[in-house]
Amino acid sequence: GKEGRTVTSYSADRVLIAAGGYPMFPPGEGIMDHSISSDGFFDLDDLPTKAVIVGAGYIAVELAGVLQALGTDTSLVLRKEKAMRYLDDMLSDTLDEEMSRHGIAIYRNTQGVKSITVDDYDNNENGDGLKTVHLNNGEVINDVDTVLVATGRAPAVESLNLANAGIAQKDDSGHIVVNEHSETSVGGFYALGDVCGTVELTPMAIAAGRRLADRLFGEERFQNVKVSYDNVPTVIFSHPPIGTVGLTENQAIDTYGQENVKVFRAKFTSLYYGPWLIDADDKPKTAMKLVCAGEDERVVGLHVIGNGADEMLQGFSVALKMGATKADFDSCIAIHPSTSEEFVTMFPWGLSKQRTGAKISPLNTEVDGNSAIPKSRL
Repeated sequence: GKEGRTVTSYSADRVLIAAGGYPMFPPGEGIMDHSISSDGFFDLDDLPTKAVIVGAGYIAVELAGVLQALGTDTSLVLRKEKAMRYLDDMLSDTLDEEMSRHGIAIYRNTQGVKSITVDDYDNNENGDGLKTVHLNNGEVINDVDTVLVATGRAPAVESLNLANAGIAQKDDSGHIVVNEHSETSVGGFYALGDVCGTVELTPMAIAAGRRLADRLFGEERFQNVKVSYDNVPTVIFSHPPIGTVGLTENQAIDTYGQENVKVFRAKFTSLYYGPWLIDADDKPKTAMKLVCAGEDERVVGLHVIGNGADEMLQGFSVALKMGATKADFDSCIAIHPSTSEEFVTMFPWGLSKQRTGAKISPLNTEVDGNSAIPKSRL
């Protein structure tokens, strides 16, 4: 090593790479120097008077919602037409409406930020001055206290010299290539979490780590287990919150064909807002969707935006993992008054074929064909 530096070497039969990721800044004059990332958000000492959030993903919409709710004049800069474009259209469209209704100024189709400059006069205690944000479409946002960039993350692998060990990475992103058992291209090396880029959620990495530990160090019955990346539930803590699991409507059509997909929708004002003394049109709306596929009308996608979406999603996700059908949902007695009851009373109710049954093993391995429980235990 270099002079004055101590180098320590470690060896092991198995090495797990789970270094996570870090926020990236796009190129452009002054962008890195005069903006912060999501990490910097938690270092803010004072509430900004005016903030610009750059990005269309969950970090951008969550932090934009937080700042706007706290009283900051908040703008959201989008490269394309709307935020959260990868979600079901019902979710992204409803979110767009609600963010605008809450007063967030949305700059659309900007192709991103071109540059950020700082005014030559001081207007806050640290003497940085107010910022001017120049967008690639020619629009300009003036008098900005804080610019927060949330345009993406990269795997934290640059310092690991993976190429020297022969560990394969994706050419475009640098993510580590792994198989379904979290194995890299080199024996004895494993990787999971954000360094792989499959599903970048903390609970997903925890689940992958648990399954890997089970397989490597557990009993013989765990030797073939692997984590499932299908039907992973996720919540976006936007204002209002979003819950989603499974396929979007468009994904289901691409997978099963238009003629084999049936969609059930509902949009309403939650009873929670009933006593509010405001016009009905101004009360926050809840939107829900069930996406069903095949003759059995198996639920392959469930999407909700509105008050309580974060809390109701976990239980319904278990139902999807077990292969629940629309008939299963209809047969479940509603809890009243609640928002979640809409999923089990969604029109038309009770007309689906009466078919049911768990389809997926909890170990993500086949047990007795399609059955999740061995016949010997039934």
